[in-house]
Amino acid sequence: MNPASPPSGAPHAAAVPPSRSTVRAAPEVLEALARRGPSPVVICDGAGRAVLVGEAAAALLPGLEEGAVLGPGTVPAWLARGQELAAAAGDGPVEVRGDLAGRTATARSTALPGGFRAWTLVDAAPRDAAGRHPDDEHGRMEFLDRASARLLASLNRRRSVAATAELAAELADAAAVITSSRAHGAEATVAGGRGRPAAVAVPGAELEALPGIAEALARFPPAPSRCLAAGRVPARLLPDGFGAAGSALLVPLPGSGAPVGALLLVRRPGNGAFTAEEEVFARVFAARAGGAISAAALYEDRTETMTVLQRNLLPPVLRSTAGIDLAASYRPARAADLIGGDFYDVHPSPRPGGETAVVLGDVCGKGPEAAVLTGKIRNTLAALRRVEDDHERLLQHLNGALLEEGAEDGEDDRFATLVLAGATPRAPDGDRPGGGILLRLTAAGHPAPLLVRRDGTVEEAPTRGTLVGAVPLVTATTWTTVLEPGETCLLFSDGVTEARGGPAGGEMFGEERLRAALEGCADMPAGAVVERAGVAVSQWLAGNDHDDIVLLGIGAPRRPRPPADPRAPAARGGTA
Repeated sequence: MNPASPPSGAPHAAAVPPSRSTVRAAPEVLEALARRGPSPVVICDGAGRAVLVGEAAAALLPGLEEGAVLGPGTVPAWLARGQELAAAAGDGPVEVRGDLAGRTATARSTALPGGFRAWTLVDAAPRDAAGRHPDDEHGRMEFLDRASARLLASLNRRRSVAATAELAAELADAAAVITSSRAHGAEATVAGGRGRPAAVAVPGAELEALPGIAEALARFPPAPSRCLAAGRVPARLLPDGFGAAGSALLVPLPGSGAPVGALLLVRRPGNGAFTAEEEVFARVFAARAGGAISAAALYEDRTETMTVLQRNLLPPVLRSTAGIDLAASYRPARAADLIGGDFYDVHPSPRPGGETAVVLGDVCGKGPEAAVLTGKIRNTLAALRRVEDDHERLLQHLNGALLEEGAEDGEDDRFATLVLAGATPRAPDGDRPGGGILLRLTAAGHPAPLLVRRDGTVEEAPTRGTLVGAVPLVTATTWTTVLEPGETCLLFSDGVTEARGGPAGGEMFGEERLRAALEGCADMPAGAVVERAGVAVSQWLAGNDHDDIVLLGIGAPRRPRPPADPRAPAARGGTA
């Protein structure tokens, strides 16, 4: 650049530094800057004809030559539309945005003297699925907010991995999330194609050939990210039909105290290498994605563990027993819980015609702690009944076991209420079933069972006793009766009688209402009796909170009706 010549008679130019307003660039310097500068620049005349196309712009707009008009066929349609807007804008600036070489670019037009305009292409960055691009601070924050919301929307590990791959593909042309576990081995979830992210198995040899992958999968704190040569990316880690990779970036996925895997970002040839700024942003995204995947994996592990532990704590599935009709209903206090503090168990006799043992109980507390105590009591009773069939002695042994365990753990709240039942089928007519049931009932601090007789009367079993696990000596009385065919004995938890609802919403259901519901159950199967009682309690609750509700029916099957005499006259009238 040369300063303007000073006026005649002025001091020497070197003596007084020229001001900025007096400095002018030579035309050839400006032209060289426009043609060979780092920014893509196109200068047009008033008719929209390109009079200068910079080298950087020519690489992005290969169809545009000097002398051609910026219009359809020479530039993308969105840029041609921008030229139309610029012609109508006068001296005002114009800015348009659109797809350019697989990326999203912004073109800005500025008026120049003499009716010329300069178009500058800026902010070229990989476009995302919605047409946005994280090319500036605002765009990056928007991307991270959207990514965080999606990553936190699921606690399913595979869905979190797939979401990470899809989101990462917005930062490049394709992405792969690589994970490794003992159960599944090395696996990659690839995104960037037209379809959904696809999970593919990756042979160990291909992973070993990928520089930095071993450190990313095994090292914590995370290893640094690294750029990869295009030829080192296995085709298995690219979407179908993607072609050759141009540039690649491997970023570790950190988790909660352990590495989750690695994130591979890939661009097509011609889309440029990853800059240092893009690498930093990719690591920020990887930290959020790794945390989400780690949380989902931890949730799945704990869920699987809880499922295994709950399997033996769930109420058993009742199976038909010769001569005994069994039915049960279990409704935990919280719908999300599968187990609670109330329980029942049934132990069929190992020999035909023997006594089937039934227990229904309620332990102190709620939630997982109560469920654990429930499992211990059920297992203890299952073992004790093999050596002891007397109800009172059985309760005494259980009481001692609970007191001893509570003393060892320093806990004094391991107590429960129980009702024991022993049902033995009777066969008064030879070997044919249907002769009723000999029933033993023993209550230990628990509501006494109710018996529904064939004539519709509801009878309370006269059995009482102390709860187990609270005092050194338990006392209980065993009552023996016979269930005639068609009669049912109903065992229930206090969650039934203490269910609060009704017109005022706080009145207990009570035993009288339960009796009234059972009065119409004469000669019904045990399943129908349990259902009738359960419906009555549900209607009373009307959606209110409640304790665990357990109902168990022991019924004597009705005798089969004798076959009709074919000689008897057919009945008349009636409807089917």
